[in-house]
Amino acid sequence: MRYFADYHTHTNFSGDSEAPMELMVKRAIELGLSELVFTDHVDYDYADPVFENIDFDDYLKHYHSVKEKYRRDIKVLMGVEIGFQPHVEPRIEQLLSRLNFDFVIYSTHMADQLDFYTGAFFDGKERNTAYQRYFENVIQSINKPANFNVYGHLDFIVRYGDYDSKVLSYLEHAEIIDKILQTLIYNGCGIEINTSGYRYGLSHMHPQEDIIRRYKKLGGEIITVGSDAHRPGDLCADFNDAYTLLREAGFKYINAYEQRKPRFVKIP
Repeated sequence: MRYFADYHTHTNFSGDSEAPMELMVKRAIELGLSELVFTDHVDYDYADPVFENIDFDDYLKHYHSVKEKYRRDIKVLMGVEIGFQPHVEPRIEQLLSRLNFDFVIYSTHMADQLDFYTGAFFDGKERNTAYQRYFENVIQSINKPANFNVYGHLDFIVRYGDYDSKVLSYLEHAEIIDKILQTLIYNGCGIEINTSGYRYGLSHMHPQEDIIRRYKKLGGEIITVGSDAHRPGDLCADFNDAYTLLREAGFKYINAYEQRKPRFVKIP
């Protein structure tokens, strides 16, 4: 199957990737992609300072170099994945006003200023309590004028926490999940299908199928597809499954962005 684009990728400008931009672009061309979007991490006041910021002077030099070098083969776009926390919002707004990103993902990588990866957020919380509090933090990032395009890996909280079962029931959190989805739709924002759940040993992508179907039922139309690749070999991983799920859920189009403006592209 021919894929259109990968809208969630990381390079060695992210603290958790060692992949040079050029290698990511070359792999995207091998896959026949029309577009590739870099969405490197910016997580202000994160538990691990390696994610704190990007040297954008160096970043832009490399980005413009590969964009120009391969412009006849693929469209390379500049996105960003921002880890939202309410107390760093002024820094986020300053960044977004300074740089002309084509595409912006908001994600929740910490909640209540506590980290998921180290387990600090989960201390003393039962599973459903932790998941509910995660969604309450997500609400904080979208209950305002939107300065992002899609929300990243909406239910990825299930990756973490030392619980017997890594399962999130939509029905147990339906009220707040519906509120999140309705607010995104109202604000003209979307969600992504992030296929990396499979790489983390889960039985589903992010968000899980019932949340994607619910988003569509509520009127959601804006959706991107991303692998969350941190190395070239993971680009477009499991995209066949993502495209199939989208069709089965009733979607006819996926979204692409340039200069923060969305367009609809027929699902390949």
